[in-house]
Amino acid sequence: MRKLVLWAWRTVSTPAGTLSLGFLTLGGFVGGVMFWGAFNTALELTNTETFCISCHEMRENVYQELTRTIHFSNRSGVRATCPDCHVPHNWTDKIARKMQASKEVWGKIFGTINTRPKFLEHRLELAQHEWARLKANDSLECRNCHSSVAMDLQKQT
Repeated sequence: MRKLVLWAWRTVSTPAGTLSLGFLTLGGFVGGVMFWGAFNTALELTNTETFCISCHEMRENVYQELTRTIHFSNRSGVRATCPDCHVPHNWTDKIARKMQASKEVWGKIFGTINTRPKFLEHRLELAQHEWARLKANDSLECRNCHSSVAMDLQKQT
């Protein structure tokens, strides 16, 4: 095993004597494009409602409540999904939010909210985090769909 590790290290750390700089550059470019494509694919797969409700904590708690709201079912047929409200649309903001969401993965692993009573115990704290995030970005995710210019305030209660 030690010989294999030493051989691998020597191979990686020794300058290429047989490969041209052009080949290495092209290989690096192709590898970068493949990495970027895989990264974006993973990012988009984790940006779906199916992914969000794949754990029973969300499916059995928040999602059940969402199905009874105007954001889920309304006369226009437009439906907001979890990422529409909880994931920023701009790429840099989206990455920052995904990094924050890694704390939620930690909670999943250690069962912080894996039952209804535990969820209810932490619900206010979780909501306060979301409210603070929305206040900090001036409800940007809401404004992606809701435009005050397009609203007919006379028809609203």
